[in-house]
Amino acid sequence: MLKRLMPKSLLGRSLLIIVTPLILLQLVAGGIFYETHWDKMTLRLARSVAGDVSASIELMRRLQGEEVRAEVFSVASLSFDLEMTYEEDAVLKLGHKGGDGLMEEMLIKAMQEYVGKPFTIDTVSMERYVTIKVQLPDGVLTTIAPKKRLFSSTAIVFVLWMVGTSLILFSIAMVFMRNQVRPIRRLADAAENFGKGRDVSLFKPEGAVEVRQAASAFLAMRDRIVRQIRQRTDMLAGVSHDLRTPLTRMRLELEMLSDNEAASNLKSDVTEMEHMLEGYLAFARGEGTEQPKSTNLTSLVEGVVNKARRQGTPIDYHPESDLVLPLRPNAFARSITNLVENAARFGDHVAVRAGLREDAVEVVIDDDGPGIDEEHREDVFKPFFRIEGSRNQGTGGIGLGMTITRDVIRSHGGEVELLTSPLGGLRVKIRIPV
Repeated sequence: MLKRLMPKSLLGRSLLIIVTPLILLQLVAGGIFYETHWDKMTLRLARSVAGDVSASIELMRRLQGEEVRAEVFSVASLSFDLEMTYEEDAVLKLGHKGGDGLMEEMLIKAMQEYVGKPFTIDTVSMERYVTIKVQLPDGVLTTIAPKKRLFSSTAIVFVLWMVGTSLILFSIAMVFMRNQVRPIRRLADAAENFGKGRDVSLFKPEGAVEVRQAASAFLAMRDRIVRQIRQRTDMLAGVSHDLRTPLTRMRLELEMLSDNEAASNLKSDVTEMEHMLEGYLAFARGEGTEQPKSTNLTSLVEGVVNKARRQGTPIDYHPESDLVLPLRPNAFARSITNLVENAARFGDHVAVRAGLREDAVEVVIDDDGPGIDEEHREDVFKPFFRIEGSRNQGTGGIGLGMTITRDVIRSHGGEVELLTSPLGGLRVKIRIPV
């Protein structure tokens, strides 16, 4: 449960690490403030009002007469900010009007301590005032006290300061953490782009020391991989040249021989060796040094389909729209050509679709051929693997076509999947993220 609730991003988790102690600190500070300041301060203010009411009642008891009572009310109004009236022979109806807030609770407690007579409190009838009625022996004393005497504004100021400073600190932390996470995101983007064969020459280490170390290690790894690929390509070019030379001499010598069965067989062997050599070099060379560029995939696939149609294969092509994305057009075209030719070789009818599905471009190739059993669908991507059965009879392949295709598609960040086609044969689905 905790793992599901935790943020997935580094920024979210970092902010959580910062915010959690901050919230706990605010809760502790608020609890301490409530217990040691707000509670006690509210009780003292309530006792002050209750004490003034009690003092006025005591003066009225000691000094009888309406003139004295009026003088007491005048002093209470001028000195205590309390408006008092007296209703003779009245009987108080008990029952407080108000909520269960801290102010009401403390005022009731203070009145019980200082006055000690039946009383009622009304905190809701007037917005800014509290009405206190006290039952005296010969009447009811009504006191109207301003709520500001019962409530300290320091509580609001304290809460505002807590919330305000928390928001300011959170904003600063978020800006700081975003700046710290940005180099990590750039490193991840550079690694992804390099894996897709895109140019990452503009990437440079930045950020914290650990992030710089990781970026430097990535750049060193990139240079080693590029150097190894270049060395392999150069070596294969030399091997290709060295092998083609004796094969060419053999072919010339065979042409000079009489046209007999032995010479024909040797010519066939030389042709097969050249074909095998091309396949091995294509597999080892991979994509070569071709750079990605913005390519209209719809037009590219259409060109492959038209080429196959000229060879007499009926193919239905259904593009949904123009799909433009960065591709190595030659390598990608070779992969699609390989898949379309395989489908045309083993099936009588081929259907090709290209379209956008959510966040990826899909190219789907269906045929009505014999298909591939599920247990062999992953094996066909292994180098030099050939299925014994209907899909490889008379093909003359060396078992590298599907391997090269998957390598090219994966170098674009995509994936190749083999499924059962609705036509009854094999479905090849290619997904390239956009």
